[in-house]
Amino acid sequence: MLALNFTPFPELKTRRLLLRRLDKADANEIFSLRSNEDVLRFLGKEPANSIAEAENFIDAINKSADENESILWGIALMEEPSKIIGTICLWNFKKEHYRSEIGYILHPDHWRKGIMKEAILSVIDYGFKVLKLHSIEALLSPGNIASSAILESTGFVKEGELKESFYFRGEFDDTLIYSKLKT
Repeated sequence: MLALNFTPFPELKTRRLLLRRLDKADANEIFSLRSNEDVLRFLGKEPANSIAEAENFIDAINKSADENESILWGIALMEEPSKIIGTICLWNFKKEHYRSEIGYILHPDHWRKGIMKEAILSVIDYGFKVLKLHSIEALLSPGNIASSAILESTGFVKEGELKESFYFRGEFDDTLIYSKLKT
C-alpha cells in the first residue's frame, strides 16, 4: 500500500516556478484566488468572503499535509517567491490503488503563459518518482476547455464522462475524467 510522508515539506522548483508550502503571509493572495469568479468558474465552489477564510484554508491544507493526507503547493514565480499566483495539489489519495487526484488554480493574470503546464509536469514527476503513484486522475467540467487542453498536453488521457454527476447552484453538470499512468 502507498505510504505518504510530506515531512519535510517538499519544495519543487522548475525553470520559472517555485512550488512551496503556504503560510499565513499568503492569505491575501489565497483570498484573491479563492474569491475570483473567473478562477472559480468551473470549480463548483462559492467565493471566499474574508481573509479569515483564506487563513482557515491555509491552516486546513497545512494540517492535511502534516497528517500525510494530501499536499497543496503555492505556485510562485522564481523572481517573486513570496507572491502566490496559484495552487496545485495532490489529494483524494486511494492508497490501496496507488492513485491520486490532481487539482489546480491559477490567477487569470498568469493564464496562457505555460505556467500551469510547468507546475503540473513538476507535480506529476514528484507523484510518480517520489510518492510512487501508479496513476493520477483529474476531474473537471466539460466547459473547462483550457484545463482539458493543459491535461492533454501533459499526457493525460480522457477516460470518460459522468453525466449530471455534480450539483452546484441549482444545476447539474457533467464531470470529465482524465488520467495519466506512470510510464
